[in-house]
Amino acid sequence: MEQGGREEGGAEEGRHLNSPLLLTLLLLTAVMFQDPIRGALAAPVMQSWMTVFVAVMVQALPFLVLGVLLSAAIAVFVPPSFFARALPKRPALAVPVAGAAGAVLPGCECASVPVAGALVRRGVTPAAALAFLLSAPAINPIVLTATAVAFPGNPEMVPARFVASLLVACSMGWLWHRLGRTDWLRLPARASYEGQRKGPAFWGSVRHDVTHAGGFLVIGAMAAATLKAVVPAQWLSLAAGHPVLSVLVLAVLAVLLSICSEADAFVAASLTQFSLTARLTFLVVGPMIDLKLFAMQAGTFGRAFALRFAPATFALAVVVSALTGTVLL
Repeated sequence: MEQGGREEGGAEEGRHLNSPLLLTLLLLTAVMFQDPIRGALAAPVMQSWMTVFVAVMVQALPFLVLGVLLSAAIAVFVPPSFFARALPKRPALAVPVAGAAGAVLPGCECASVPVAGALVRRGVTPAAALAFLLSAPAINPIVLTATAVAFPGNPEMVPARFVASLLVACSMGWLWHRLGRTDWLRLPARASYEGQRKGPAFWGSVRHDVTHAGGFLVIGAMAAATLKAVVPAQWLSLAAGHPVLSVLVLAVLAVLLSICSEADAFVAASLTQFSLTARLTFLVVGPMIDLKLFAMQAGTFGRAFALRFAPATFALAVVVSALTGTVLL
């Protein structure tokens, strides 16, 4: 019986598509339809699309890789107890300190959620952990450097992004301290890397973040290229020409695209139809709330938490970034 079960299981596994077989099928399809594919790629709209796509990817990849390496190093080698000892005991003071700590601790939003969960589990007040969760992927040195490179003609984007993101992070921390309830927050069960050897845990974190963040970067670059090359210019001009609508459109786009914070500045820089304030909103909203972050927050802290925290963060990020852009840009 066991042998028969194994044979059935082996036959079942043999029928599954694996990566080499899928690649072979794709290559055969490309060879069979090479003439139509060549003609489509030669079209002016595809030439424009590929130019924007490649430009965004080439600019963003070095920052993405560096951010992933530093994020993995912090998540694996820096003990969570370090943060608990470094923060003030009073929650009202711990919130701005934790928010400001994001400026010196590189990491993308994929890493900030498990780190915030580890902080809560080690006794850090949730308000401070949530402020760190929001600020770390938005104001760290890698992200700010990428923003400066992406906007060489608008250096004011760097302080505007820093100020708006830090204000939102601290405000959400204080808001949770005042209005948050313990039954809304499910404490994380365990740390992501506890009990693992440091080397395998580090490279496992790097592989995970590169796969996830890289995939979202590709999607973001494809979306930016599509907006640039395919969407009629008058549609974008209509949205971009309205101050309120342009801010809301890019805020929603940031949520849907779910781009890693180390690379989102290059996508924002390519959306030249929109004002600097609208693009600032894109840069502030994206690292704080998007589709993948909502799923990670719900998985780490519970759905009751995510359903309250995410909409409040989105609304506050839109308002603060719009006001900051009006003043500083």
